[in-house]
Amino acid sequence: MAFKSLSLFPDVTDTLFSDRFNRIDRLFSQLTGDAPLATTPACDIKRLDESHYSLMLSVPGWKEEELDISATGGQLTVSGKRLEEQHQQDEKSAWLHRGISRHNFSVSFALPQHVKVERARLEHGLLEISLYQEIPESEKPRKIAIESQQRVIEHNA
Repeated sequence: MAFKSLSLFPDVTDTLFSDRFNRIDRLFSQLTGDAPLATTPACDIKRLDESHYSLMLSVPGWKEEELDISATGGQLTVSGKRLEEQHQQDEKSAWLHRGISRHNFSVSFALPQHVKVERARLEHGLLEISLYQEIPESEKPRKIAIESQQRVIEHNA
């Protein structure tokens, strides 16, 4: 089972080295026999407004009952485990080519502080997870007025 952990708000440098990292990951995976990270679903993260985000995972061929989403301790984990009956049915079929990944997977995302999962929806092979960042009033930035203690000089005529 492949496992991948991501931050929902990665640094720009993460994208600069992603291709090099993927090549190193594939080489290391060949040496150790582990599945490379590329076997985990591709994802998109989109900011909808100041407090709403959308996390979209590509999970073609997966059913709702085969997917599990959990959020605990600042971690959002999405995993997929194929049902046994589906696997047995696939074995009987005479596939000529199978390019769509059917491996079990688990991918984890570090949730920023105060981010909550609102809902999840599976449609057309895309799993959309809606996130909401609720910042308490006590932690929101607020403007502080500057007081001035200037003396007023009275002028006697």
